[in-house]
Amino acid sequence: MKLTRFVATVDGGSRFEEIEIPLNIEREGAGGYTLWSSEGFSSDCVCFVSLPADLDQDWHQAPTRQLVQLISGTVEVTTTDNDCRRWSSGDFFVAADVSGRGHKTRVIDGPAIVIFIPLPEGVLA
Repeated sequence: MKLTRFVATVDGGSRFEEIEIPLNIEREGAGGYTLWSSEGFSSDCVCFVSLPADLDQDWHQAPTRQLVQLISGTVEVTTTDNDCRRWSSGDFFVAADVSGRGHKTRVIDGPAIVIFIPLPEGVLA
């Protein structure tokens, strides 16, 4: 499963990169179906956040490495190399630029609701 992650660069900037989450654990599901899943992980501080319609944040870092899912609305993120991407309801990304200049965040046709899932060390690193 592919996922976009944005990270800090050595020069203090940020960029997007594509990562692969392996779905390599085979198990039998209800009804005898074969299911493939990723490694599991625990997170100690999951929260839902409502982002206002007029949110337009200037450069900022992610407070921690976190998996973010859009529950509703659309969010646009710009990295320091001027790459700009949008995510909408159901989409996931990893915010991992916890140092450097960070990224910009804007809500498009707001508001948006997101879930933040802090990642333990080594998960989606």
